[in-house]
Amino acid sequence: MDLQTLVIGYIVLILKLGVVLVVLLMAAAYLVLFERKFLGRLQIRYGPNRAGIYGLLQPFADTIKMITKEDIVPAAADRPIFLYAPAVVGMTALLMFAVVPFGPDLVVLGHPVKMVVADLNVGLLFAFALSSLSVYGIALGGWASNSKFALLGGIRGAAQMISYELSLGLSIVPVVMRAGSFSLVDIVTAQEGLWNVVTEPLAFVIFFVSAIAESKRIPFDLPEAENELGAGFHTEYSGMRFGLFFLGEYVQMQVLGGLIAVFFLGGWHGPLLPGPIWLAIKIFLMCLVMVWMRGTLPRLRYDQLMNFGWKVLVPLSLLNVIVTGARILW
Repeated sequence: MDLQTLVIGYIVLILKLGVVLVVLLMAAAYLVLFERKFLGRLQIRYGPNRAGIYGLLQPFADTIKMITKEDIVPAAADRPIFLYAPAVVGMTALLMFAVVPFGPDLVVLGHPVKMVVADLNVGLLFAFALSSLSVYGIALGGWASNSKFALLGGIRGAAQMISYELSLGLSIVPVVMRAGSFSLVDIVTAQEGLWNVVTEPLAFVIFFVSAIAESKRIPFDLPEAENELGAGFHTEYSGMRFGLFFLGEYVQMQVLGGLIAVFFLGGWHGPLLPGPIWLAIKIFLMCLVMVWMRGTLPRLRYDQLMNFGWKVLVPLSLLNVIVTGARILW
């Protein structure tokens, strides 16, 4: 590889990183606004409408508020862990999108450009590894706060995420069996003719439900249950550190929506429109369903949450792996 090709490769990589980072952060900010407006309509009220026309500047007002608020650290907290735990949640969510392909390969100025930040041959394992690491941010944030409410929220979060990671991973095994690869690009390419949501509907349902539990959204928001724990694992956080937990949740919604689109909805495949537009539409539809569920469903009890994961989703996902193997052999 000559020096010119190497330099161009690095420039393209930096550009892709910058574009993905800016789009994810801006989309997360406006996803918060969309959720507040949509829930307002469901509850027969307006939602935010003071900052800018129709409230479109509300994300900027919220960001300024978070940055300028005092950053309080409890006197009895484990200070280093307390300070760095929110960064773990935010960074793992952002890094997961590095392996999500957002379009077919392009040729720019005679050089091939992959429409993915990092096309790893173990991209699926990379995404699941980062998803597992996000547990540490929640568990350590709750423990380091030295508060019984935060500690209970952190313990709940760790138990919930570890439990539902099992069904989340097992639900993807049939998809990998059909694609014959752990690369997310290969998984999307294998769906060019028929999407996996048609061939593996049970795996799609299990993955979607487990993804909502992983993102701690209603009806699985036990780590943040306001009526029991105040705010759960981030009760003692304020200012921008609380904002990082908040940001991590909405970036994770987009990432999980992207993974659902890649694994089951054909990724960038679609008629007429460019690939990245199709992927954005599918991610938005998944986020819309998550928001709609928040405004519709009641919160589960903790025993119901764990029973549903271990006694329903895990057996169903194992059964689906066996059935898919038998169908492929047949």
